[in-house]
Amino acid sequence: MAKVSKRKSDELRPEYDFTSLGGGVRGKYFRRYREGVNLALPEPEIAQAFPTDKAVNAALRNAMRTSRASMRSVRMEPRH
Repeated sequence: MAKVSKRKSDELRPEYDFTSLGGGVRGKYFRRYREGVNLALPEPEIAQAFPTDKAVNAALRNAMRTSRASMRSVRMEPRH
């Protein structure tokens, strides 16, 4: 059985005085934040295969090594 809250209302306490805060600016730091963040959201099936940041990073590093190795072998092949 769920407990019933004894609190009567969800109103703010009277000691909270927001008049001294002044006006806020929405999105003030948005551009600065976006410059420092590189976020990728994987599709659900990708997220299921790579459930952690560590797993994603390991797979991407492996793909980078494979790509670099194949690029080196292409450059080293003699042209006819």
